[in-house]
Amino acid sequence: MPETVRISASVLAADFAHLEQEIRRVEESGCDEIHFDVMDGHFVPNITFGADILQAVRSLTSLPIDAHMMVTEPGRFAPQFASAGANTFTVHAEACSDLGATLTEIAEAGMRPGISINPSTDAAVVTRYTATVDRFLVMSVEPGFGGQSLMPEVLPNIEEIRFAGAGSELDIAVDGGVKVDNAKDVVETGADTLISGTGLFNYAEGMAAAVSRMKSL
Repeated sequence: MPETVRISASVLAADFAHLEQEIRRVEESGCDEIHFDVMDGHFVPNITFGADILQAVRSLTSLPIDAHMMVTEPGRFAPQFASAGANTFTVHAEACSDLGATLTEIAEAGMRPGISINPSTDAAVVTRYTATVDRFLVMSVEPGFGGQSLMPEVLPNIEEIRFAGAGSELDIAVDGGVKVDNAKDVVETGADTLISGTGLFNYAEGMAAAVSRMKSL
């Protein structure tokens, strides 16, 4: 288990009619990062938001922002999202015709490269990058919609990536259905960062309580 668990708040679950208040709530609750889901209606069946909204979020907070690019050929957007204020630019291995070239584009734009894999993708597809990429994002739901339930059968992907990167300072994040009641299972498989949307924003006892409980595992 990691010594410190980081919590990343997925703003897909935020109330965008009160965006500034929601970002303040994320900060005050002790979250470590903001997770920003970008969907194009092509790689995934939903459409969300782009760099202009990310720039608005950046103006409201100094927390790191991870742009999770659920789009086809995401490397073409790297300069735009870097200018908007993203710190990490996480792309899907399945969405890149040349993953290595995409990772280079991200680094050249000045962002931290990340790789994500869908539940059906073998972790071996990305383990060869453990020496060069810091963040690996394991999807624990099918990408494209918020509010889904975590698929526990994908958790071994975390262990496989962790084993492949033994000795490296990897950051393994898990995204999809992460809540207070299943966070311990996720962390025990080796995850460092818990990405949560409705599990934070809709937690009955408040976001601060959810963050505290996830971090105290």
